[in-house]
Amino acid sequence: MNLSPSAQATLLMTSYFGKVANDGPRPLSIIEWGRFAQWLKEQKRTPDDLLTPVVNDHLEGWRDKKVDIVRITQLLSRGHALALAVEKWQRAGLWIITRADPDYPVQLKSRLKTLSPPVLFGCGERRLLNEGGLAVIGSRNANDEDLAFTQEVGSKAASQGISIVSGGARGVDEAAMLGAVNAGGNAIGIVADSLLRSATSKKWRKAVMDGHLALVSPFYPEAGFSVGNAMARNKYIYCLAESSLVIHSGTRGGTLNGAEENLKKNWVPLWVKPTQDANAANRSLVAKGGRWCEGDIQTLDVQSLFVPNTSPPVREIDVQSDMFAMEVGESNVLREELSENSPKASILIVSDAKNAIEQATLSSFEGSTLSESPADFYQVFIGEVARRSPDSLTTDELVADLSLQKAQVNAWLKRACEDGVVKKLRNPVRYQLVSEE
Repeated sequence: MNLSPSAQATLLMTSYFGKVANDGPRPLSIIEWGRFAQWLKEQKRTPDDLLTPVVNDHLEGWRDKKVDIVRITQLLSRGHALALAVEKWQRAGLWIITRADPDYPVQLKSRLKTLSPPVLFGCGERRLLNEGGLAVIGSRNANDEDLAFTQEVGSKAASQGISIVSGGARGVDEAAMLGAVNAGGNAIGIVADSLLRSATSKKWRKAVMDGHLALVSPFYPEAGFSVGNAMARNKYIYCLAESSLVIHSGTRGGTLNGAEENLKKNWVPLWVKPTQDANAANRSLVAKGGRWCEGDIQTLDVQSLFVPNTSPPVREIDVQSDMFAMEVGESNVLREELSENSPKASILIVSDAKNAIEQATLSSFEGSTLSESPADFYQVFIGEVARRSPDSLTTDELVADLSLQKAQVNAWLKRACEDGVVKKLRNPVRYQLVSEE
């Protein structure tokens, strides 16, 4: 695995290489990295400038109450741990791409912009990440009828040369992906946990070796199951696809939140399978803008789900306008983050999501239900809670860490408890991410 200096610096600053240690430095969150990356840009410096024994010379002038120079230098000093982790992952067939890599998925950058993940871990055929497909989403506990329908969708997609994009979890995700690869088609699985184990799983190994499957994750490859990570990855499923199909949605949880976010952002068309389950939220999703698909799998034409979308087309990205760009081959440094608005101006990896969250003003929570709050900002918040797991956190700690209004934090914590993402502890009152499936 030939990582460029820029990729190494990004990994050192933002990734874990082993189990979380309470006494070790915590990798920068998406918000923290955004602040630091923007400062680097303003100083006309690049991430690989940090890989030097005199790193303090490049940090002169940096001031941040949450990310001090000591923490930065501690993160950068983990080179030995990085080398061991990369060697282990490489032996298992994993690869790593960062936003500096030219084959990083264009759709993620174009649709999520600064909220696309700085690092992706994966195995299998990485070219599939830029080929789009049909996102298939649904419950882990779907009934036999829904699973049979889902598997046939995967098989039909394969016969029409359409890739399946899903989450790799048991239930609907697994049925759709296996339906595709068993029929000789392609699939992309965005997994929320245990990528290293999935990469060596007998279930996926043949499809990986035959070039019909890519498994990818923005999370530490050895991470266990986390509700926060499972919810956070939903946006990536939609944004790697060209259309989407919800098989079955509960009235709360990741399937519903992800579908609602897609409807708000208008990333891709949202189709919904008809169901007689009165407890499902399928009808609610159609009322909010989704469309019923053909309920008879024998007459369903998967290609018909790819209708023109009203959202702006994916922009062709000019790699020569990347920030921190160097010619490929020059010190083997790959091109960095792309300009979003101009060929002359760009931002590195992620910008400060805090500013976006703060735009969801306090008034948006007053006189409305929690489910009406912006799903994307809520999921950014859940991601930040997940970054701090397994620690239990008080409301005041989250307010201080994220620089948000206390009422906003309380609103999101209440919703997260209702969704089963976090649990509320008492004596004293604090919150902890639900870490078991």
